[in-house]
Amino acid sequence: MSPADIPYKPTAAILKGAIQLGISYAVGNLSSKPDRDVLMQDFSVVESVFLPSEGSNLTPAHHYPDFRLKTYAPLAFRYFRELFGIKPDDYLYSICNEPLIELSNPGASSSWFYLTSDDEFIIKTVQHKEAEFLQKLLPGYYMNLNQNPRTLLPKFYGLYCIQCGGSTVRVVVMNNVLPRAMKMHYKYDLKGSSYKRRASRKERGKSSPTFKDLDFQEMHEGLHFDPETYNALMKTLQRDCRVLESFKIMDYSLLLGIHVLDRKPLNRGSRLDSRRGQKVLYSTALESIQGSVKDPEPVADDDTFGGIPAKHKDENLLIFLGIIDILQSYRFIKKVEHSWKALVHDGDTVSVHRPSFYADRFLKFMGSTVFKKLHRNSSKQPDLLPKSAVSFESGQNNQEDVENR
Repeated sequence: MSPADIPYKPTAAILKGAIQLGISYAVGNLSSKPDRDVLMQDFSVVESVFLPSEGSNLTPAHHYPDFRLKTYAPLAFRYFRELFGIKPDDYLYSICNEPLIELSNPGASSSWFYLTSDDEFIIKTVQHKEAEFLQKLLPGYYMNLNQNPRTLLPKFYGLYCIQCGGSTVRVVVMNNVLPRAMKMHYKYDLKGSSYKRRASRKERGKSSPTFKDLDFQEMHEGLHFDPETYNALMKTLQRDCRVLESFKIMDYSLLLGIHVLDRKPLNRGSRLDSRRGQKVLYSTALESIQGSVKDPEPVADDDTFGGIPAKHKDENLLIFLGIIDILQSYRFIKKVEHSWKALVHDGDTVSVHRPSFYADRFLKFMGSTVFKKLHRNSSKQPDLLPKSAVSFESGQNNQEDVENR
């Protein structure tokens, strides 16, 4: 084998450049295709093109090694971007105009995270099975977004694969839950469980650690919202959890960022000073839980960055949040499927009852421990939690069996 035939591992800079170039080509190529309704077969389409460094009749010359680009369900994702008011030029400007910013990864996965310089989009690497899982979800995801574009579920804008120098990298473009321009004084990854739900010593040593459920209960006594905001937030979480339950998805988390208004001024980066206002509809935490108004005008950028007002003791807060890790659930599902006999109790079947159990416990924890209602006078507000919700405490022992991962 000659040296030229030996596969090499591309550097992070090469991969970032190839990702930007690949997305630029894919979106540009899509502009020549006429608008039409999304058909069922569009969800399973995978388009492939080779981009040699010297260029070709179809592709531009570039400074990176030769690579192959695969674009998943391009027409379906174009529809999703249009639904969120993302114009092709804005999408390209956000992703391709300046170098991507690499973020640290607090989770257990080996994913890389990149942020666009204007704070709009996250580009996350995903495994082959995760990309496959997302494609299978697309028809249901399409139906759900049509019914309810206001959601705390991840918003997926594109799915791509770059094959370069013997390495294969799949990336999904998503909404950015925690704006970089806003200092997060606390960050949490919450599941509604107590089993192994404490940040590690290594994580706690970071400059901006991501804490977990038991840490939250020790560090905060719940976040208080006015009744209307609390009800809107819990209604959105309920709706989203039922969608995940219908997909048989478990083990997701709520990513929660807390900015304390009284502590420090906003941490605006120089690149964000030229931000042209919010481009993506329904993209902020506040928009995701409010009403059902169709196609509102994009909100002008302000000092809240779309955070949800809340209180903790005497502190005024802005809350940023979103449901994450819905694509990693396939591993958990497969593990449950392979060991279901050990988890059966009194004839119950795991596949039928576990997604409901996870959703109910998640909602109960969020609605009673994490988020609380500021009571006005003595007026009693309606209880939004399902009557069948399993209590956080009563679910802990069962969770040791279910979530031992």
